[in-house]
Amino acid sequence: MPNWRSSWYFGTVAPLFVAIAAMTVLVSYSPTLYRMFCAATGLAGTTQRATAAPASSVAANSREITVQFDTNVGNGLDWDFRPSQSSVKVKLGVATRVTFIAHNRSNKTLVGRAVYNVTPYQVGPFFYKIQCFCFTNEKLGPGETAVMPVLFFIDKAYAADPTARLFDELTLSYTFYPKNDLTPEAVRQARDLATGSKLEAAAIRQNGKQAFDNDAPRR
Repeated sequence: MPNWRSSWYFGTVAPLFVAIAAMTVLVSYSPTLYRMFCAATGLAGTTQRATAAPASSVAANSREITVQFDTNVGNGLDWDFRPSQSSVKVKLGVATRVTFIAHNRSNKTLVGRAVYNVTPYQVGPFFYKIQCFCFTNEKLGPGETAVMPVLFFIDKAYAADPTARLFDELTLSYTFYPKNDLTPEAVRQARDLATGSKLEAAAIRQNGKQAFDNDAPRR
């Protein structure tokens, strides 16, 4: 005769434990899974990442897209943050370099972390960042200013997509959030935004002006 307690345990309690364990694992990894999903689909304006522009960028599609810039600073971060230019016109497939400026207005070292997205969201899968200052802890000393290069391109496949191709303008938005919960050691290890940006700008220049046909003037 089967033991009713064993049947009840394996029929009711055991599945509950399995479900709870599965939910715990899902919660633990959900930020990573969400980022992976967004990167694959462009959800919520998530852009793509690349190490270089397409080799055929010089012969890119002649269509131009206007990229506007929007910058924000989260509460508690005493920084000024703005684009060096309000917008640029870019050709599909051609790498474009722009710059952003951050200034620490306070009398102490502050650490921020930037996130970004593009709108309309349909553009996300076609917008590629080669270089930017995002998703890392960045510090500025008292009164310090950083000029930060950003390098990007819009994939030529944009012109063939039935939804994305409807848009001739898009907005790239950045928000710097404060990192107030850091230990002194974590602050020390944060990337020096001003110095790091200078090194990145020098590396971009060393690659040659011809690689960046849309080098945007500051205005």
